[in-house]
Formats: sequence, structure tokens, C-alpha cells
Amino acid sequence: MRVSKEKAAENRGALLSAASRLFRERGIDGVGVAEVAKEAGLTHGALYAHFKSKDELAAAAFSHGFAANMDATREWIGDRHMSFEELLDGYLSPYMREKVSDGCPMAASASEISHHDVAVSESFTNAFMAWASMNEASLEPSIPEADRRRLALAATAAEIGALAIARAVAKANPSLSDEVLEVVRAAFADAHEAVKTRPK
Repeated sequence: MRVSKEKAAENRGALLSAASRLFRERGIDGVGVAEVAKEAGLTHGALYAHFKSKDELAAAAFSHGFAANMDATREWIGDRHMSFEELLDGYLSPYMREKVSDGCPMAASASEISHHDVAVSESFTNAFMAWASMNEASLEPSIPEADRRRLALAATAAEIGALAIARAVAKANPSLSDEVLEVVRAAFADAHEAVKTRPK
């Protein structure tokens, strides 16, 4: 039976949403394609009608999840100009630590990406650079361009790592988890202040 274009698009969206959620909760390597299909209410065969491989699904699901996060972030920001410190506070927060299934896919999957093909790496790279660009745009234009880029790249990498570590230690040592988030926020707020006040 032939599926309409509208139904095919609906099925693809259901697969991406299911994969994005499951991969963040249990890791790309911890979820099989049959589980994704079942979660989406579809058959294993229906999944392969949309994606030729698990890596193709993972790349698309990663981009899908990150795009949804960016949409939510832009909605949260609205018409305001967010400061660098406000973005740090938003990302490095207990709320983001607990927001696993629909939180940042970079923090959920960073350690796995190198095990997959170039399409998955490209999805991660695009997400990383989009978030770094948002961090960079929050910095004062008076800061030299090279310094803005360095600070944004370093902060983005540190945010992802700190959130992953805060999640990893949270069950065993909740206070350490909170401390990791706080010290990384403070370190980059200090770095921002040092760059702002450095003699030109």
C-alpha cells in the first residue's frame, strides 16, 4: 500500500523524534533501530524506507533534536540581547542537567560521535558551531574578533563537557555535580571580564 507524502513526512518526523529522545537517554550505541521504530509506532521496514543505515538516522536525529533546542532557546531569548553570562547561566544549570531526553544532544552524545561515520560527525560539528556562534554573538563587539572566537569556542567546549560531567557524577555526588556547573560558569565569566578589560 502506497503511503501519501503527508503520511510519509509524519512517519519520518515520528522516527526522528523517537530516535532523538532515545539516543539522548541511552546513547546512540545503546539503542537499536527496531526500538526506534517501535517507539515511533512503525515497523522496522518502515524505518529503512526513510534511512539507509543507523548512522544516517543518527545524523538526522541529532540535527532534528538540536534544531528543536535552538528553537526553544530563541523563543526563551525573544527580542532580548542575551549577555554571555546569561547564556552560561542558562546552559550550565541544574535544569539543563536534568533535561536529558529533550536536552542538549551534544552533551548527551559527545563521547560517541567519533565512533560513527562522517554524517554523524557533520551533524555534531554543525551543532557545535551554531552554539559557539550564539556564544560569540553575545560578546561585546569591542572585543577583538580573534579573542571573541577563542572565548566562544572554549566556552562551548567547556559547557558541553561540564554538563556531561555534572550528569555523570550527579547520582554519586550531587554536591560535586552542582560545583562543576558553578566553577565552569564562574571561570568563563572571569575569562570574559579579563578579555573585556585587557588593554587594546
